[in-house]
Amino acid sequence: MFEELSCHSSFVRNLDSRVKIMVVFFFSVVMAASNRFVVLTLGLGTGLFLVLLARTPTDEIIRRLIPVNIFILFLWLFLPFICPGRLVFIMGPFSVTYEGLLYASRISIKSNAIMLMLIALVASTPVFALGQAMHELKVPTKLVHLFVFTYRYLHVIHREYLRLLNSMKIRAFRPRTDWHTYKTFAYLVGMLLVRSFDRAQRVHNAMLCRGFRGNFYTLSEFSLKGKDVIFIVLMVVVILVMGVLEWIKTI
Repeated sequence: MFEELSCHSSFVRNLDSRVKIMVVFFFSVVMAASNRFVVLTLGLGTGLFLVLLARTPTDEIIRRLIPVNIFILFLWLFLPFICPGRLVFIMGPFSVTYEGLLYASRISIKSNAIMLMLIALVASTPVFALGQAMHELKVPTKLVHLFVFTYRYLHVIHREYLRLLNSMKIRAFRPRTDWHTYKTFAYLVGMLLVRSFDRAQRVHNAMLCRGFRGNFYTLSEFSLKGKDVIFIVLMVVVILVMGVLEWIKTI
């Protein structure tokens, strides 16, 4: 949700936002539906190539991949032991199956490939450009508004949370594992929700006073350039190749 990567100038950064959204969507659908490792490897390689093309700093890539892979790590702790199939080896009372290892491997590759595409194409685009592109692609207006306002006011809510947290510390609050701490944090969350609702009403009334009728207006307009056409053609070819390779196995 933060725009550090959209500040880096690169070939990918300057592509049409509509093209990037469409490529990420269709790529993610094909990756999620694929099971052959040749297809998954091709998808992962495509994601890595685009991340390099976007000149994304390595530390930013790692920082964004860590939460995804922490979740995947938990899957690796369970899937190899609970999926029925051919026995690979036994660890005490637990049996590791070949199908469980394959299932966990597929999920790992799919998740990282889709995340790399999001980092390369979506994270390299300013949020409000994404909102405008979603509107141009006929995404429901309410979803576009929800996306834009969520981004805009997450920072405001976060600052409000820090202010409440500091006021608790000034009053000598020290978190512990006791009932008082649990109640205090519950009050903190409740107060944050109340103030967020309050602010949302004030913002809505202020926008109505300024003539807001559900439409956003912008001075910039999208226009497809030669590089956008070349990029989308190449990506369509890659996605079709992935789909054909997966389909050939199923017939």
